Amino acid sequence: MDKTQLAGMIDHTLLKANATVAELKQLCAEAREYSFKTVCVNSANVALCAKELEGCVTKPIAVVGFPLGAMSSAAKAFETEQAVRDGAAEIDTVINVGALKGKDYSLVYEDILAVVKAAGDRPVKVIIESAMLSDDEKIIACALSKAAGAAFVKTSTGFAKEGGAKAEDVALMRRIVGPEMGVKASGGVRTYEDAMAMIEAGASRIGCSAGIAIVNSAK
Repeated sequence: MDKTQLAGMIDHTLLKANATVAELKQLCAEAREYSFKTVCVNSANVALCAKELEGCVTKPIAVVGFPLGAMSSAAKAFETEQAVRDGAAEIDTVINVGALKGKDYSLVYEDILAVVKAAGDRPVKVIIESAMLSDDEKIIACALSKAAGAAFVKTSTGFAKEGGAKAEDVALMRRIVGPEMGVKASGGVRTYEDAMAMIEAGASRIGCSAGIAIVNSAK
């Protein structure tokens, strides 16, 4: 895979709580230079990034209910609506992990659906925090995401102590959602080899803060 193809699959990410305006502007400048698919930022920073990326192929993503997912569905929907108004082209929302593990599948479904509805025509990615889940729970999370109309399932926030993306999880998620949905590998993807392992397992998008190093390592 050449550099251009790989860059077009990367969400260039800056989600730390102490990200400054200068760092966000640098993120967008890097995204312009490398033609990354998107920049992925906290919702409070979407308006700034949307302005910085005007006229660029790179689009801004907002994360919603991040990083815990343990917010009310109404709060996630409101955050989504505001992010869309601020220029978010995609939404990455965190699943209610506690509800999933407690087998309250109706709540999980309605929670995802609330964000999908609030996003309108913007694609929604559902972060399932795969390292926290059993294989059965991963399967259920993917099935609920698909049923609720999400466009992608995504492995991880990158903030959970349990860990991030694993190729075997990406492969499982791809099997469950089929070709109709995207699969985003995120969390701990730091090298070209990491990225290629995820893509070979079925990932159609890579979320990482090491995008420049990854692309520069491509042939």
